[in-house]
Amino acid sequence: MKVTDLKNKDFLFSSGLFLLILPVYFLLLSCSDGNSTEDTSKAAPSNLSVTATVVGVDAQNPNGDGSGVVNFKLSATNATSYKIVLGNGETKEVTNGSFTYTYTTSGTNTYVLYVSAYNAGQFVSTSLTINVLVGSKLVWADEFNTDGAPDASKWIMQIWDPGNVNNELQSYTNRPENVIVQGGVLKIKAIREKYGKGDFTSARLESNGKFSFKYGKVVIRAKLPTGVGTWPAVWMLGSDIGTAGWPACGEIDILESVGKEPNINHSSLHSPGRSGNTPDTGTINVPNDNTEFHIYTADWTEKYIKFYVDDKLYYTFSNNSTFPFNKDFFLIVNLAMGGNWGGPVDPNFTSSTLEVDYIRVYN
Repeated sequence: MKVTDLKNKDFLFSSGLFLLILPVYFLLLSCSDGNSTEDTSKAAPSNLSVTATVVGVDAQNPNGDGSGVVNFKLSATNATSYKIVLGNGETKEVTNGSFTYTYTTSGTNTYVLYVSAYNAGQFVSTSLTINVLVGSKLVWADEFNTDGAPDASKWIMQIWDPGNVNNELQSYTNRPENVIVQGGVLKIKAIREKYGKGDFTSARLESNGKFSFKYGKVVIRAKLPTGVGTWPAVWMLGSDIGTAGWPACGEIDILESVGKEPNINHSSLHSPGRSGNTPDTGTINVPNDNTEFHIYTADWTEKYIKFYVDDKLYYTFSNNSTFPFNKDFFLIVNLAMGGNWGGPVDPNFTSSTLEVDYIRVYN
């Protein structure tokens, strides 16, 4: 064999080996790149940064302009999503680190926020505190300025027989004799008369299905009826009463009085284990409540419910997540007769009227 033949053979062998190794090299290179990408996709987030800018903050308004709007910017290395606990019972999950949120609880409130950045089950977290001012803004009202029947877009009038609740004695009707808007005032008149199955008539208005709200300030200007056995009230029930039942739905009584205890307003809260003769109640003397209009107010937040008459604070209830007072409630206005609390009716009673000048709800 010639030397040149050997060289050619060696060349052919080396070339074949190279061609055999080449695909393996690229395969290994591909696997190496794939592992690198996979490691990056599963890398733990880091360098979490959170900026919360309360709109309208300046030297004169250190807690914002009262709109409650806060602009958030979240960023973190390797993050694919974020979760922020907003400090008011709500949580927001986003993939975009820039978003706007509006707080609605009136007044200046301090919120502790918890923020987490996530990637493939791994996360990094931080916290911050912000102060936010929310100015009071009217969100619903009935001024009772249009004469005639109550506004059907705002109220449902209940038609009930006596004894439907609390062993009360009246039949509730929608007759103008019992309920009418007149001269800028809602008038609910209880009358001693044979009607239906009972000896008294009156009226009950509810905003259920028309208006409900969670947290806010309710302001009522009213003048009460006279007579032992009368039981007027402006109050609220949880909107889930149809499924939860009472008292699980919760009840907030703002204006409530009985004729046998004149000039005393009761503000009470009813909830499971604390219903009926509830321990969660406060009273205040209201002189001339049946000859003069007075202003009854409830300021309701996730932390407290405060009750006032003519701007005088007389009862504060400490609210928390264990009570059913952290969801939507609707309004009720009614004048009952007798019943469990109203008691026996004065035999000389003929009629008397609950007058409501306005009901206003602020955020």
